[in-house]
Amino acid sequence: MSILLALLAAVQPFTIAETGQGFATLAAAVESVRDGTATILITPGTYHQCVVQAAGRITYKAVQSGTAIFESTVCEGKAAFVLRGRGSVVDGIVFRKFRVGDGNGAGIRIEMGDLTVTRSTFRDSQEGILGGGHPTVRSITIDRSSFAGLGQCDESPSCSHSVYLTVDGLVTITHSRFERGTGGHYVKLRARRVAITDNSFDDSAGTKTNYMIDLAEGGTGLIAQNMFVQGRAKENRSGLIVVAAEARTYPTDGLRVEGNIAALAPGAPVDPAFVADLSGGRISVTNNRLTGMRAFERR
Repeated sequence: MSILLALLAAVQPFTIAETGQGFATLAAAVESVRDGTATILITPGTYHQCVVQAAGRITYKAVQSGTAIFESTVCEGKAAFVLRGRGSVVDGIVFRKFRVGDGNGAGIRIEMGDLTVTRSTFRDSQEGILGGGHPTVRSITIDRSSFAGLGQCDESPSCSHSVYLTVDGLVTITHSRFERGTGGHYVKLRARRVAITDNSFDDSAGTKTNYMIDLAEGGTGLIAQNMFVQGRAKENRSGLIVVAAEARTYPTDGLRVEGNIAALAPGAPVDPAFVADLSGGRISVTNNRLTGMRAFERR
């Protein structure tokens, strides 16, 4: 960031990088973009604000990663960031302590447009990232981010999860950490294709958790080079990765689960299935290092 932009950001917490114009609220900064393209720089601080992006292609970027914190306040009874523009990028932002009456209080609710999330943190909420389902949502990428203290199954009729996305396209999750879940699944996807690689799923301090990865309606792609620790306080301990538990919407032929490491935490129920498949598709489960569990189960 230039010296001029740094000075402007010191006066106003939200600055349009392309113009240097500063704003007191994130909502005002987003409104100024209209249907354009812009990067909004966010100075360090704890913000009890939320925003609805209704248009444009916007990057929300912390000036210093991990120091721009959005806490507790939600828009439309949904999330801190409700995104339905042409596209969104979220970089270096912390989201924490979101709860709403329907059990889906999230840091980010993605409703339209593609989404990329990098270097961001989601903590102690009902949900981390939730959404999709619109034809304009074709690709969602999560990279170098962390998720902790998320999920629930006892505050609403349906469970909430650390990440819950519906995408008739590609979901990519890389170099991220999931831990200390408080219910539901760590990653639940209704997606045609997935690329879930180089992540860690540590359920050793989880409570009332279910699957590590739930491909609820099938899907193909790659799940590789991840580390899994199955915890003891499970609500459902039968599988770590479960495919097509709810429907067979997407083909699973060619799904590859390879090169992962998985083990049980002390006291965890023994002999779960590492991969449990209900699709009947041709799934490859190879070269995984597993301790205390079966590699594959057809259900």
